[in-house]
Amino acid sequence: MSVTDHGVLGLRELNRALLARQLLLERVPQGPSGGGKGPPATPLVATVEHLVGLQAQAPFPPYYGLWSRLAGFRPEDLAALLTDRGVVRIALMRGTIHLVSARDCLPLRWLIQPVIDRMFRTNHGKRLPGVDLGELAAAGRELVESEPMTFGKLGEALGKRWPDHPPGDLAQGVRALVPLVQVPPRAVWGRSGQSLHTSAESWLGRPPATEPDLTELVTRYLAAFGPATVRDIQAWSGLTGLRGVVDALRPALVTFRSEGGAELFDLPDAPRPPGDTPAPVRLVAEFDNLVLSHADRTRIITEEHRGRLYTINGIFPGTVLIDGFVAGMWRLITGRGAATLTIEVWEPETAAERDELITEGERLLAFAAPGDVHDIRFAPIATAAPRLPHPGPPPVEG
Repeated sequence: MSVTDHGVLGLRELNRALLARQLLLERVPQGPSGGGKGPPATPLVATVEHLVGLQAQAPFPPYYGLWSRLAGFRPEDLAALLTDRGVVRIALMRGTIHLVSARDCLPLRWLIQPVIDRMFRTNHGKRLPGVDLGELAAAGRELVESEPMTFGKLGEALGKRWPDHPPGDLAQGVRALVPLVQVPPRAVWGRSGQSLHTSAESWLGRPPATEPDLTELVTRYLAAFGPATVRDIQAWSGLTGLRGVVDALRPALVTFRSEGGAELFDLPDAPRPPGDTPAPVRLVAEFDNLVLSHADRTRIITEEHRGRLYTINGIFPGTVLIDGFVAGMWRLITGRGAATLTIEVWEPETAAERDELITEGERLLAFAAPGDVHDIRFAPIATAAPRLPHPGPPPVEG
C-alpha cells in the first residue's frame, strides 16, 4: 500500500468528486484553466480542455453538455469556435468522435492512435489484404486535403486505385491512418451539412504531434474524472497497459481505496467534497462522458439503471441527475413552433425534486428553442429517434 494512501472513499464521496470536476455541482461563469499546453485559452476553450473534450457521436450534444455546466453559455459561442477552427471534431478516446480544442487535437490523437489502430485491425483492416497502408494513408491525405470529402466520396475515389477492395473499408482505413476532422457547417448550431473530412494538420495549419506525454493524459483524466482506478483510465481512453504509467506517477499522487477495496489514484489538490454535499438536479447531454468514462460506473449510475440507457436505435439518451446520480432520461422534440421536453424518472421523486426538474427543464427549453411554445411532460420516453432543435437528427458518427 502506498505511503500516500488516504483511506476509503465511499460511493457518495466518489460521486461528489466526479460532479465537482465535471462542473455539475454548480454552473460556473467560465471554465477552469485549460489543461493543454500553450498560451492561455478563452474561458470556453479552457472548459473543453479541462473536460479533455466532449463526446460528440452526434453533432449537437456538446452544446447541451456545455449548457449543463456553464452559466450564460450560448450556442453561438461554440458555433463560432467551430467555424473559426478553435475547436474540432475528431475520432479520439475509445475510437469515438470527440469535440476538442485545436491545440489538444493532434497531441491527443497521437496518444490515442494505438486504440484507433487496434480497432482498424480487428474490423476494416481484415478486408484490405495486400493494401500498402502507407500508400493508402498518403493517397487518402492527398484527396481530403485537396477537397474535404464524405467517406462515401473518399471511398469511391480510392476504389479507382484499389478496385478489388471495398470502398468503405478503404475510406475507414484513411480515417484510422490520418487524423481527420469534420469541417463546418457540420455541427454548427442551426445549420446542417454533410460529414466532410480533411486532415487535422491541413485544417489547423499545425505540424504533426511528436510524442506527447502519456503521463499528462493520465493526470488530465484524474483532474476531470478522478479519483479513479487504472481500469477506469483505460476504460475512458481505450488504451491498455497503463499500470506502468500510473505507477511512475505514484509519488506525485495520493491514493485511496473504494468500498470494494480497489486502489484509487488522484491528484493531491483536486476537489473531493463530502458525500453529503448538496447536488442540484441536472439534465445531462446525450453521450455525455460523465456516464461513459469509468470501468465501474456505480459512482454515477446503478447497474439496474444503466441497462435502461441503451435504446434500440443506438442513441445514448440525455440523462437526469437527482441527488447526483442518474435517475432518468430526457428527450426534446421540436417542430412547427413548439418544443416538448419529456422527462422520464425511474424512481418516485419528491415535490422539491419535481420543482427542480421543471425549473431545469424550463432553462433547457429557453436555451434550445427560445422562440417556441414550450411544454414539459413527465412520461415514459419512446424509443423513436428525437427531432432536435436543428435541421433533423443526423446519424450517430463512430
